[in-house]
Amino acid sequence: MKSYIFVFCLLLSLTTGQNASGESFHIPINPGRGNWTAAYAKAREFVCQLTLTEKINFTTSTGAGSTTGYDIGIVPRLGFRGFARSDGPVGVRGTDYNNAFPAGLNVAATWDRELMYTQGHAIGMEQKGKGFNMALAPVVSPMGRNPTGGRNFEAYSPDPYLSAAAFSLAVAGMQDAGAIAVGKHFLLYEQERFRYPGNDYGIPDPDNVTMPYSANCDDRTLHELYLLPWYDAVRSGLAGVMCSYNQLNNSQACQNTRLLNDILKGQLGFPGLVLSDYGSQYSGVLSALSGLDQATPGDALHYSPNPEPGISYWGPNLTISVLNGSVPEWRIDDMVTRVMAAYYFLGQDHNYPELNAGGGFQTYGYMYPSAMLDYTQINFHVDVRDHHAGIIRKVGADSVILLKNVHATLPLKPEKIKQIGIIGQDAGPSAQGPNGYADRAGDSGTLAMGWGSGTANFPYLVDPLAAIQARALRDQTVVQYVLNNSAADAIDAIAEQASACLVFANADSGESYVSVAGVYGDRNNLTLWGDGDALIKEVAANCSNTIVVIHATGPVLMEEWIDHPNVTAVLFAGLPGQESGSSLVDVLYGDVNPSGKLPWTIAKNEKDYGTPIIPYPSGPTPQVNFTEGLFIDYRHFDKDGIAPRFEFGFGMSYTSFKYSNLVISGPSNSYSVGRPSPTRTVNGSVCASRKLNPSDYTFPATVSSITHYIYPYIASNATISTPGVPTATASIVAVQPPAPPGGDSSLYDILYTVSVDVTNNGSVAGQEVAQLYLDLGNGEPPRQLRGFNKMMIQPGETKTMVFELKRRDLSIWDVVSQAWVDVTSIGTTVGVHVGPSSRNLPLEGKIPGM
Repeated sequence: MKSYIFVFCLLLSLTTGQNASGESFHIPINPGRGNWTAAYAKAREFVCQLTLTEKINFTTSTGAGSTTGYDIGIVPRLGFRGFARSDGPVGVRGTDYNNAFPAGLNVAATWDRELMYTQGHAIGMEQKGKGFNMALAPVVSPMGRNPTGGRNFEAYSPDPYLSAAAFSLAVAGMQDAGAIAVGKHFLLYEQERFRYPGNDYGIPDPDNVTMPYSANCDDRTLHELYLLPWYDAVRSGLAGVMCSYNQLNNSQACQNTRLLNDILKGQLGFPGLVLSDYGSQYSGVLSALSGLDQATPGDALHYSPNPEPGISYWGPNLTISVLNGSVPEWRIDDMVTRVMAAYYFLGQDHNYPELNAGGGFQTYGYMYPSAMLDYTQINFHVDVRDHHAGIIRKVGADSVILLKNVHATLPLKPEKIKQIGIIGQDAGPSAQGPNGYADRAGDSGTLAMGWGSGTANFPYLVDPLAAIQARALRDQTVVQYVLNNSAADAIDAIAEQASACLVFANADSGESYVSVAGVYGDRNNLTLWGDGDALIKEVAANCSNTIVVIHATGPVLMEEWIDHPNVTAVLFAGLPGQESGSSLVDVLYGDVNPSGKLPWTIAKNEKDYGTPIIPYPSGPTPQVNFTEGLFIDYRHFDKDGIAPRFEFGFGMSYTSFKYSNLVISGPSNSYSVGRPSPTRTVNGSVCASRKLNPSDYTFPATVSSITHYIYPYIASNATISTPGVPTATASIVAVQPPAPPGGDSSLYDILYTVSVDVTNNGSVAGQEVAQLYLDLGNGEPPRQLRGFNKMMIQPGETKTMVFELKRRDLSIWDVVSQAWVDVTSIGTTVGVHVGPSSRNLPLEGKIPGM
């Protein structure tokens, strides 16, 4: 019997597939939500009641540190309390009585659509339970162009298909729970270094960097690689998008009209709101015309040494921009309509909980901290954990990747293992406690979460040592341990006595607003921290049964010890969250047969990846050139014939599987009629026009100004010039009425089905992830993931796995026609490959070109 209780609450997803038990399930496009057309109708009715200054309140937050509660969209006249937001990739940030979930990399490593949705739903429930309207999650960018990227762990995989599945299902789950999902970061946010000026990043003359780095990428790569997950998320109902810190092709992401207006709101048909990351807005009029809808935190912060709080590009300046004709009022209407449409789409107008958390753990505090005003209760300590610990444990266990297992070392058999040695700092608790470092910016004790804004407070953390000791007590196994990586004599003594030595090591990374051990977000290399490689070799030299467990934010190099004859098993456990030790014990003892698969490649040499982080700036605006195009991670290894240590999609089991009987059916005769992109217009007014009188928008005598608080009112002596409407407004996208999101609907037609039989040849039940790859020719990567299924198969049982190939799966982006082109329609024969990993594909077939 499994040592956890886990209940799926599936309403769910995006497609038809099979769950881990092998049962068919169907996930509708918009489960548990309304529809955009109805939401827009309600939003327009609401917006037309607002004055100009009330509309501006929906575009501009009240300022960094100005409030611990609702900070945008406040309309006292109508009793509208506004919006509250929280970070949330692994749970609600900065509160108590919440859960700490596994990282995105672990979710991807499960290759399990049910778990992708279920964790998203649980996080959304906790966000709603705390009263946050918007969850700044999930994360799909960075995708992991370089394995040392500091925030890769928040997202899923450098493969766009796997990322699309995880991202869109997390969105569906969070929004089914009622919270507005704000996907981030849009787009090409692939390194931490130089994301904004003002940080030293550990380099000489950091002040010479005056602008964020520019990620320079061609149009085809942009669409086929980095945009692909966003198509699926928008189609799944994504209501919010956060634009990123970096520039794209030397245009700031939050004021890039090609990216926001033409592509996101145009090609993808995105009907929701675009908000800036914390301080990523670099202009007023230009960002308004280029597609930004909401400024966070409202201040014009660029992380300079002395930022001026309360000074905004928008706020009163946006009011002036409307009054002088720089920004048409219909654009303001569009901004607010998008915000309120998201609100109505998620049904937040019906019994949505009021915000009950703010300002950390203290019960009482100032509602306006900068001004030290309104001392009141700001935290009601609402417990939102529910029964989500079972989900966390399940995701943690199913994401463990077994990389080596000689002599059937695992699972551990108590009758054969009389004494266990547990070695390494990463095995035990931190002396600081699980939340001892702000935003987890420290590496002490076991690593279960990276650092940065995408963190949550642990309600507890089950470390591996505690979990193994509890199991050993039941089995009457002796357990000895050393948690000091440098205590060589003590380590040797334990290693020589133990029947099995479990050695733990880790590698950490995070967001660049803080550095840890000389790491400014992005890892400096792919080696283990705390002399982990030396520790493993020390143990292996003295213990003939050395089992290595890695907790890390991404791939690590293993060449120093992976082939050591005494290293009998290797497990990669990622960042499993609060149930870390419990999940690991489930796998170590065979209560759970490992089924995790690598969501990226583990190389033999860091240079083999071919996409280094830019460590030093080339000028005031560092240039990061994506010259590799489509060829990142396994695509690059395949193209250049580089042998990895462990390939993308690899993961072992305690049983074995055989693949047979590949059948390709199709093409389907059912085709949808493609739809055009949403209408572009230079007059998207939804409300009756009116004459604007500047004197109506000055600071009211009845309102007392709060320090550092951003208001929409203009000064009585403000200059209202009339520069005329810039020509850039011609590219603004106003969706009236909103088109079905996700791009051309014909892209989602199912053209072919592929089926294979998978047989469990072993003696224990296990889950297998079958993977389908296509060779599309036309300069494309030789193998691209275009399908996966995960099923539980009993010993001796054969199950049929079915993959559905959509038109988009067979298409490439044509830069001339600016459209997706099905390669079979232009005569290309497509290769089909199916197997358990990207380099173990025993079944092959072809789809002939037409």
